[in-house]
Amino acid sequence: MANRKLLCVGDEHGCCALLPDWELHAAATLAEAARLLRTNVVLTGLLFLPRQGGAPGLAAIDRFLRHHWQVQWVGVADAATVRQSGFCELAAEHLYDYHTLPLDPPRLRHILGHAHGLALLHSAAPAPHVGPMALTGASAAITRLRVQIRKIAGADAPVLIWGESGSGKELAAQAIHSASARAGAPFVPINCGAIPAALIQSELFGHARGAFTGAARDKVGLIESAGGGTVFLDEIADLPKDLQSNLLRFLQEKTIYRIGSTRSIAIDVRVVAASHVNLQQAVLAGQFREDLYYRLNVLPLTVPPLRERRDDLVALAEQFFHAYAIDKPPRLKGFSAAARRALCEHDWPGNVRELINRVRRALVLAEGRLIGPHDLGLPGPQAGVPDAVQLGDSRSLAERAAILASLERSGGNVTHAARELAISRMTLYRQMAKHGIAPDAP
Repeated sequence: MANRKLLCVGDEHGCCALLPDWELHAAATLAEAARLLRTNVVLTGLLFLPRQGGAPGLAAIDRFLRHHWQVQWVGVADAATVRQSGFCELAAEHLYDYHTLPLDPPRLRHILGHAHGLALLHSAAPAPHVGPMALTGASAAITRLRVQIRKIAGADAPVLIWGESGSGKELAAQAIHSASARAGAPFVPINCGAIPAALIQSELFGHARGAFTGAARDKVGLIESAGGGTVFLDEIADLPKDLQSNLLRFLQEKTIYRIGSTRSIAIDVRVVAASHVNLQQAVLAGQFREDLYYRLNVLPLTVPPLRERRDDLVALAEQFFHAYAIDKPPRLKGFSAAARRALCEHDWPGNVRELINRVRRALVLAEGRLIGPHDLGLPGPQAGVPDAVQLGDSRSLAERAAILASLERSGGNVTHAARELAISRMTLYRQMAKHGIAPDAP
């Protein structure tokens, strides 16, 4: 058998001597363990947790484990320690598994062997495959949006999407295109506010050779390049007034004129426009043509802000975690329970774009194995807010109720409850941490 190193921390009674198949490194304190880890490569650790009230406390152990994320840790604790407030979350976030005293050497050797094998596999594990961004979530708001998109996709009339900045209007437009009969043709997004005013007509409609100085050849405009597909006009309110009349003519006649050309070109495209500005108010203020507004607003669609999709927040954060995983260090595995609660408590004024930015920041700056609220730039969860209120959706409520009922039937015995629920004990501890259920429930 290959020589395997094991770091034993806080083993007051010499229990690690019962593990002859390991090269043992002993540390009486967390500080001594940290010094050993600076000079030795150890993949597996056995951490003896102090009795309730003993030193160090769970907070110090949490800090130690966050710093030494690269080790697969197995905890050893007595029943009183397991019932401590905070043990459930500590175990769920940092431990591969834990062993309850009195020590059972064969069982402990089995657990440690699995932990060591997992540590060896981590470096070779492939990154999860992530497909293109989609309208992720199961909240009532996003479910209604998907139903509306399916209806709108079956028609061919212009669509006007309204939504706050960063709420995902372009994703909604892509979903309409992908679900339509035009899905095999181009989807061409155009940000009307990002093109210089002097170039926007040429960019949209193209130009003929010799139309102006520097026009050495014919140029196909963005609208023409979307032939057979969909053109997405983002931030349509930023389109200059003189260009609004050209766009209106195109919507009415389905033809365009390249700059410097007298020949019309028939174009078959579907127009989807979007704005975070209320176009009705822009019309009343004289900033947007009323006739163009009614031409665009045949099929209106509203994208809900992220604060109305709280049930989707964790799923969205996980999606972005994997989508931008190339930026993260290998040690980073996901979000802590505290980070998930902080996500649910934030108001998200910047919507999905803000969520993406915060997740990407955390991927680069997080120092532990799991992302915490501070890595996201968010305050910790508010004290005294029940987790059930934060989770909200019926599936989570049913899951929480099932765990509580099983714990009640087993008299609070986690091992028996896990067996009844047909899950591992560590999985049950992670679910308890997720739902804010103390180890001594009911």
